[in-house]
Parts: sequence; structure tokens; C-alpha cells
Amino acid sequence: MTRPLSRAGVPPALGGGARIPVSAPAQVPGGGGRPAAAASAVSAVSGTVAAGLHAVLLDMDGTLVDTEGFWWDTEVEVFAELGYALADEHREVVVGGPMSRSATYLIQATGADISLGDLTVLLNSRFIERVERGVSLMPGARRLLTELAAHDVPAALVSASHRRVIDRMLVSLGPEHFALTLAGDEVERTKPHPDPYLLAASRLGADPGSCVVVEDTATGVASAEAAGCHVVAVPSVTRIEPASRRTVVPSLEEVNLRFLRSLVVSAY
Repeated sequence: MTRPLSRAGVPPALGGGARIPVSAPAQVPGGGGRPAAAASAVSAVSGTVAAGLHAVLLDMDGTLVDTEGFWWDTEVEVFAELGYALADEHREVVVGGPMSRSATYLIQATGADISLGDLTVLLNSRFIERVERGVSLMPGARRLLTELAAHDVPAALVSASHRRVIDRMLVSLGPEHFALTLAGDEVERTKPHPDPYLLAASRLGADPGSCVVVEDTATGVASAEAAGCHVVAVPSVTRIEPASRRTVVPSLEEVNLRFLRSLVVSAY
């Protein structure tokens, strides 16, 4: 069972001078100006931040696409070939974590004779092979992304997965739904550090405190809360408890634009 999260022990925010690569905003058909709409949240005259929802930042695996089970199955398969059986107790440790952390943990837990670099390449390749056989979107994901786009609410895909995995997933998700996408191998510190969500909000010209993050794991929730965002948690594998500025729902089918806006408005 996942312990309730707190800000204690959360790493400090991303320093202002850091330069971190990020993918360019997706081109929206018809020349949509969604990134510009996000930037308009900050007044060019006064420099003050406008109230209301600035952007929605979404995790990928287990949140938008039903792939958390794919990752665990891949890890079990790869370690079986290395001669080790992964116990289910390891799943809660690695779920939602960046590849480097999960792979390092599994090597240490099993004593497998493989380097971190080799294991990372192997896991990503096997995972993509599974995805190529088909992936399902989580219930409500397509409807939510379509609604955000229809109302010009900027959306960012913020994942701990590597860029090659994200690019494959965008085939199913539709790149037109996102103003930008950010991969785990494009930031120096990924989740549970606040850096990915701080960077995504910054690139959208949005105030983190006026953004809502949608996540499915404790690791992702910790990252979003450390960045100062409102959080909607849709638990996939481990239990997540409600908390201040954190709302837990059973499915994305419970989430719509009106609901997301209400979370930000209630804070003012």
C-alpha cells in the first residue's frame, strides 16, 4: 500500500539557469494557437498571472495508455531470460519510476550480471515490441484529450518514458492533442523531482499553480506536487490517498474540463 505523500524530502525545484532539451510543440491542424493561448495567461502589460486553468499536464503510461502492465511484463520477461524470477513485491517499487531508477533497483535486487545501459536498451526495445502489437487507451482518455483541444486548453504530455517510447505512443494518442511532449531522457532529473512539470509549465508560459496534472502513480504525484500543481490522481497499480490540492478519482471518465477548471478556481 502506498503511503500518503508529503512535500518533506522532495528535491528542490529546477534552477533558473538550467538548459534542458524538450520537444517542439506539436503542430495543430489548421494552425491552432494553443501554445500562444497558454502564454496569454501572463499579462504582457502588468506581468501578473491570470486566474483560472492555464494548462493540463498529463502522464502517459497507466494514465492515458494502458501500459503499466506492459512494463512489468517486459521486466519479468527480460529478467527471466537473465535467469532471475521477479517477485511481485518489486512491482510497487518500480511502477511509475524513471527507467534509470527502476532498472538500477532491479539489478541490485536480483544481482543480475548486466550493466544499467544494456538493461535500459533491452527493456525499451522489448517494451516497444509489445506496444507494436497494439495498445489501448485508458477509458475516458480520448474524450478528455478531444475536449481540451476543442476548448483550446493547452495540454502537455509529461512522461518518465524515453523519447523513442513516447514517439511510438503518439501514434495512438495523436500528436495533435499536445502543445508539447517531454520525455524522461530529456531532463536531468525526472520524476519524482519537480523538474519535468516545472519545465512543461514554463515552456507553455503557464503558472504551475494554475496547472492541473493528471497522474496514476505515487512517483508522478510527488513530482507534480513538488512543482506546485493541482493533482488529479487516477491510481493504476498502487493506492493513492486524497490530500490537499490532490483529488483521487477511479477513472478518467470522471474527469472533464469543467471539473479541471473547478480545481483551480477553488484555490482562489
